[in-house]
Amino acid sequence: MKNSLHRPTIAATLLSSVVAIAAEPAAPLKTSKATGPYDVKMHPESAAGAPIGRFNLDKKYHGDLEATAQGEMLTGMTGTKGSAGYVALEKVTGTLAGRTGSFMLQHSGMMHRGSPSLVITVIPDSGTGELTGLTGRMTIQIAADGAHYYTFDYALPAGL
Repeated sequence: MKNSLHRPTIAATLLSSVVAIAAEPAAPLKTSKATGPYDVKMHPESAAGAPIGRFNLDKKYHGDLEATAQGEMLTGMTGTKGSAGYVALEKVTGTLAGRTGSFMLQHSGMMHRGSPSLVITVIPDSGTGELTGLTGRMTIQIAADGAHYYTFDYALPAGL
C-alpha cells in the first residue's frame, strides 16, 4: 500500500520534468548561405525503361560545402512527356563553413508536363559532430552545359 501512495508523486515529478524540458528555449541559430558546384554520378540499379527506376548516387560538393555524399534515388516515369517524379535520400559528410560532420538530405521532386518543383531539406536531427543542430534547404541548378550547382540556405546553433 505504501508503494501505491508514492506512484502519483513519482508520476507528477516525471511529468513536470518533461514539461520543463519542453519549455526550454531553443539555442539561437545563425543563418548562412553556401554555394558551389557539385559532381554527381548515378548508378542504375533497375532495368532500363522500368516505370520505377532505382539509382545509387555518389556526389562531391565543392565551394562553401566541401563534402562527399552517398544516396539512393527512386524515380517514377509516366506515359506523358515531361511528367515524372523522384524521391531521394543522401548522407553528406564533410566540412560546411569550417565545421566538420555529416547530415542527411531528403529530396522530393516532381515534373508536371515540363514544369518542375523540387524540395531538398535537411532531415531534422541528422547533423553530427560540429554540424549538430543543422537545419536548412538546398536548391540545385543545372546549367545548359550539364554542370551542377547548389545553393544551401542553412542555420546552425550560434554557440558552436
